[in-house]
Amino acid sequence: MNFATWSIRNPTPVILLFVLLSVAGVVGWVRLPIQNLPDIELPTVNVTLAQPGAAPAQLETAVARPVEDALANLVGLRHLRSQMRNGAVHISAEFEIGTSLSGALDEVKAALDRTRTMLPDDLLPPAVSADVVGSSPILTYAVESATLDEAHLSWFVDDVLGKALRTVPGVGQVERLGGVQREVRVELDPVRLAALDVTATDVSRALASVQMESSAGGVRLGGGEQSLRTLATVATADALRAVALPLARGRWLRLDQVADVVDGHRERDQAALLDGAQVVGIHVYRTRGSDEAATAAAVGRALDAMQRQHPGLVLSPVSSRVDYTLEQYRGSMQMLLEGAVLAVLVVWWFLRDWRATAVAAMALPLSILPTFALMPWLGFSLNTLTLLALAVVAGILVDDAIVEIENIESHRRRGKSIAQATADAVSEIALAVMATTLTLVVVFLPTAMMPGIAGLLFAQFGWTTVIAVLASLLVARLLTPLLAVHWLRPLPARPHVHGWLMRRYLATVQWALAHRRITLAAAVAFLLGSFGLLPLLPTGFMPAADQGYVDVGVELPPGVALVDSVAAAERVRRALGDVPGVAQVFARVGEPGDGDGASSLEVRRALLTLTLGPRDQRAGQQAIEAQVRERLATLPGARFSVGGGNLGTAMTLILASDDARLLRNTAQTLEQQMRGIPGLANVGSSASLEQPELTVRPDPHRAAELGVTTASIAETIRIALGGDADAVLPRLNLDTRQVLIRVQVAPALRADLAAIGRLRVPGREGPVPLHSIATLDMESGPSQIDRFDRQRVVTLSAGLAGIPLGDAEAAVAALPISQAMPAGVNPIEAGDSELAGELAGGFLLAIGAGLLCMFCVLVLLFKDAFQPLTILSAVPLSLGGALLALLATGSALDVPAMIGLVMLMGIVTKNSILLVDHSAQAMRQQGMGRDAALLDACSHRARPILMTSLAMVAGMLPIAAGLGADASFRQPLAITVIGGLATSTVLSLVVVPVLFTCIDDLRVRLRAGQRNMHPAR
Repeated sequence: MNFATWSIRNPTPVILLFVLLSVAGVVGWVRLPIQNLPDIELPTVNVTLAQPGAAPAQLETAVARPVEDALANLVGLRHLRSQMRNGAVHISAEFEIGTSLSGALDEVKAALDRTRTMLPDDLLPPAVSADVVGSSPILTYAVESATLDEAHLSWFVDDVLGKALRTVPGVGQVERLGGVQREVRVELDPVRLAALDVTATDVSRALASVQMESSAGGVRLGGGEQSLRTLATVATADALRAVALPLARGRWLRLDQVADVVDGHRERDQAALLDGAQVVGIHVYRTRGSDEAATAAAVGRALDAMQRQHPGLVLSPVSSRVDYTLEQYRGSMQMLLEGAVLAVLVVWWFLRDWRATAVAAMALPLSILPTFALMPWLGFSLNTLTLLALAVVAGILVDDAIVEIENIESHRRRGKSIAQATADAVSEIALAVMATTLTLVVVFLPTAMMPGIAGLLFAQFGWTTVIAVLASLLVARLLTPLLAVHWLRPLPARPHVHGWLMRRYLATVQWALAHRRITLAAAVAFLLGSFGLLPLLPTGFMPAADQGYVDVGVELPPGVALVDSVAAAERVRRALGDVPGVAQVFARVGEPGDGDGASSLEVRRALLTLTLGPRDQRAGQQAIEAQVRERLATLPGARFSVGGGNLGTAMTLILASDDARLLRNTAQTLEQQMRGIPGLANVGSSASLEQPELTVRPDPHRAAELGVTTASIAETIRIALGGDADAVLPRLNLDTRQVLIRVQVAPALRADLAAIGRLRVPGREGPVPLHSIATLDMESGPSQIDRFDRQRVVTLSAGLAGIPLGDAEAAVAALPISQAMPAGVNPIEAGDSELAGELAGGFLLAIGAGLLCMFCVLVLLFKDAFQPLTILSAVPLSLGGALLALLATGSALDVPAMIGLVMLMGIVTKNSILLVDHSAQAMRQQGMGRDAALLDACSHRARPILMTSLAMVAGMLPIAAGLGADASFRQPLAITVIGGLATSTVLSLVVVPVLFTCIDDLRVRLRAGQRNMHPAR
């Protein structure tokens, strides 16, 4: 059944269909969430195991190794990443894509339960969680108040502001930055403890056993049931001073006899500053799948209401990833409209008929709206990749309509009625239109179905393109003929006269057919030259984006105090404050360590967020980052990292080995050699992170003589210097919260080695001084130990300052230490390098699968295996133009460029399909000779080929020009497609006819050979 002619005879169902699709598209567009990139849901389970006071090396042996061994046997496990820091082990179990996250969570918990008997007794219960929020905050605010001090402001942020924001739809987590946490400190006096023959452990344990509430079940009194509770808590810190503590051997004491009780805050481990002024900050994270723009707007309304309720409250926006997302959204929509208008203008320029132009232009909205209708059902969003898909196919969507309208115009010029011209034209072109559309579909389907992370990232891009292209086919076969019949006007018959350009073109084709060897030799030379361009192109991962802010990481040596880190952050701020384009500087001191973002804070780390001014009033972000690196090069005593944390801005390399010393030495050598590579900035390694340690070495004979155990020494030291673990601390119960009560010696004494030696530890005959049974020394040890897949590793990182990732990897691979890597040390790809390799492999697989699928579809449509070979010959002809365009514009062969190469495979075959289909029809139906049929095809199909190619180029020109919003990701793709389409269009118009004759000769010879092998009997 011919759908095109059916739609002419039955207009009502067609009109109703597209009205319904349009309405559904508008509804779907309203429902679609706006995001920067699609949510990538990697099945990852995080495990945190805490053993207060334990050193990283001890945790590696006693905790990490047994747990890793238990988790290694889980089905579907991909990678295990472990990080040991003081008192805590953080393990991240990454499972294969497609693994059920809830099932993985249950399996991890079961494995931990089986391992519990092998772990230390004082290990706290493990915390097991799965990632359910976005990895990066979408909003950051600084909070100040004229009426609240820092302690009350911190509690206001935790209690009032945090609760209000967590009720906002789409908000997954609210994190406070800086500020303090209220805590009651029981500061012990070692002199008074010694006088009363009491240890710090005695006081801590006694207070915990007294200051508590306990449930005792239920009781029946007077015929009814009542709950039974034991209440022995005080309500204020002042009342805590008079609490009586029971001791051994029938003794007791009041708490104020041995300690001072201070209602204050716990030791600071973080700070936040806005332009040098101390503030309290908040990070707002969104839930996966939520609308970034809607969430940010709702958060803004909630904060405005909060400021109206609390007049003294000042909320200052620091950074917003949503601004960049909205900018990309508006820019993509603008480029989509601009590209559509340019494509329509190209059609009008060729047709010079506003009615015919309007018919072709209708394909654009009526192809995009059905796409919007289906996207919510597939769980898609309006993100950079889906909007890019719609923007780059703006020219493609009118292709089918252009081909049909141009063919209708050709038949109209023969004097036919509109109905007859339309019916004949759409029937004649049906196979070509179907073939061009289906080749595009089978090219993008492998992209949508790539395995691994590449598939998660580009699935929405591929499926959006496929849906839009199929919708354009539906428009071309149903609506375009119907509109042509009712909108176009008949034309008087007039002979078709070729213009001078067409005459020159046909003469060129005749010469090429007469000199086939020269033509093919030139085509082969062009192809070889195209491959010769590959070594000249830099290879990258993702182009650097201009997101409006720059993150500057500051890392100080282990062991520094918070005040030193704040001072270092201030030095950096003062050095960068006058960099042109920097509007404000927000500093967070006390950052999570490398690896697991859920890990405890390290006071030696700071992160400064430089908020940049409007893009049209400053230099580009990369230029500002270069100035920042120049300023930081003069600041000693710290490591720095500069960038926005985006893909393609840093290089990470992991070295793994079971030999810790060899691993450290190799990493240090590699780090030194990497510093000499131009373009690598802020090279750093985790190999040299040594921290000062206070070691206590008991005298075994003396300790045994006095009845002192190692466990009691360790417990006394831990409680006296750092307090007991939070989980077992007593609490002060207030109306709205619980305040921890921490027992430890006064801060001044904790910094005095002699005073620590005078601490009493429990013995057989009573407490004895620590220095009498042990020696205390200051030594050093690793501050952090990293493991990857059950091997100790060292991580090396470097910022990419004007050098693509691929070139940086090649430079590192050429270093002497890389060429002669010691046996036993294995380099592991990680971070952007691992993802780039996976994406490159996925795209190569998609290109191969796309070519195979195109060939199969063309064989099925043309019912011939030779004509598809001619059609696919246009694909390599596009490579030279694409690579030359990238080289001329200084772009790298990165992920967007590879997407462009995939697109080219489907786009450039259109030209060949139109030529081959017309030639085959002329030979088969009109009995023309081969060369005459080819010249007839060139004369009739050159115009629609140029129209569709120019319309596609015009649709992508706004993207290639990079106008408006940051087009760093879209621009290389458009440049690739425009360059490849230009050379392929020009060359295929000449080379494809020649290849058609060569392959036709091959077919004739093969058939003649078959007849000779099997003569008629």
